Amino acid sequence: MLLAQGRLVAAFVLSGVVFASFSTLPVRAETKTATLVAANASIKNDVSSFHLENGLEVVVIPDHRAPVVTHMLWYHVGSADEEPGKSGIAHFFEHLMFKATKTYPAGEFSRKVAEIGGQENAFTSYDYTAFYQQLAPQALEMAMTYEADRMENLILNDEVVKTERDVVLEERRSRVDSNPSSLLSEEVNATLYQNHPYRMPVIGWLHEMEKLNLTDALAFYQKYYTPNNATLVVSGDVDSATVKALAEKTYGKVPRRAEPGKRERPQEPEQNTKRTVSLADPRVSQPSFQKMWLAPSYTNAKPGEAEALDLLSEILGGSARSRIYQTLVVKDGSAASAGAYYQGSSLDDGSFGVYGSPRGDATLKDVENGIDAQVARIIKDGVTEDELEKARNRFLKSVIFARDSQTGMARIYGSTLSTGQTIKDIEEWPDRIKAVKVQDIQDVAKRYLVDSRSVTSYLMPEAGTPDKKTENQTQNAGEGEAPAQGVVQ
Repeated sequence: MLLAQGRLVAAFVLSGVVFASFSTLPVRAETKTATLVAANASIKNDVSSFHLENGLEVVVIPDHRAPVVTHMLWYHVGSADEEPGKSGIAHFFEHLMFKATKTYPAGEFSRKVAEIGGQENAFTSYDYTAFYQQLAPQALEMAMTYEADRMENLILNDEVVKTERDVVLEERRSRVDSNPSSLLSEEVNATLYQNHPYRMPVIGWLHEMEKLNLTDALAFYQKYYTPNNATLVVSGDVDSATVKALAEKTYGKVPRRAEPGKRERPQEPEQNTKRTVSLADPRVSQPSFQKMWLAPSYTNAKPGEAEALDLLSEILGGSARSRIYQTLVVKDGSAASAGAYYQGSSLDDGSFGVYGSPRGDATLKDVENGIDAQVARIIKDGVTEDELEKARNRFLKSVIFARDSQTGMARIYGSTLSTGQTIKDIEEWPDRIKAVKVQDIQDVAKRYLVDSRSVTSYLMPEAGTPDKKTENQTQNAGEGEAPAQGVVQ
């Protein structure tokens, strides 16, 4: 099971199901926005946290608008924490956590959740692995009981490991090996990150996945699946006192059995080359271009830089009102889709990217040149106050609506706390976005969007060069989406 990294707000855009709306009647946009702002402020003020004696951090986010609760357990371990030669073990072990324990047979937890109409899933990213259930508040103790049990009492043997290893190998074949876009994405990450483990695919390299065994799985379990290496987030129709009592009754019994230690990973050297990666495959129906740069994340950026990069991505290519979209898709029609994104929610360096697909007689090189021109324009001339203010308003509005989801809120807090940030960082984030100035936007563009340190990729339907039109180009313009980065579900 895989997940995608992205800017801070992406964590809750991935929320999936929203269980409640404010009204079944039409509501004027400005009225609903005001209501959401008020609701968001109330949620922020009510958030509480505490630690159990065994080290488990617990965060409670009350939201009483619907009788639903989201229970999310985040382990502070992901694919970037794997030992050399063991790529894929984090995602593989996520699968193994659904097997039998000393207390319950395999599949019983999932059956209990399904019987009461609940939902469950899990995902692995570079920096964390999370398990979650959505259910009625009365079933919260049940979810905690089962989740705490498999934190301590998982039973594994050679047969279980071999069977599930075959499952994840098939998952890789179907999701990656049979998908040209995914294959290219792996090669791009391996080129962008020259030394950091983010260069490894979350799902793992096939030849290393094939060798994962029982010893690997047990060692991973003992080292990382301990309460002092996890954060529990409970969001929804709950209160702090009830959650604390239930957490102590269930998770509180799990012993602290390991000390994973500080997450120290190899870091990137200075990069001084422009690199190009291309893939031609007859299965490709639409050619595409992407350019990426290393950029600091919210965790390791200098004050204000990550927020400026977020707003730069919004102005440059984050919506239908952005410079790239308006120029390439709306005005000259050279692109079927185009945009920009900032992946800044990681523990270590993230990335900034631009992308596009040609339309009509345009080529990949035409799209690349058009996007490069917009990047160069911001580096040279910056952005206007009006442009920044409109982008900021769009950005903050999207955040407000995203926070309307209780699952989205749980994802915000879980992913942020799993990557070295704090509850205070989350609460102060809107104010930091409001503090970004036009000069900050130009500064980060000059500092990080340096063409001589970029990785450019081309995905083409047949062998050729990016300056040649292909026969498979579609004619339909669309806003498109940023390429997915690093999550397996």
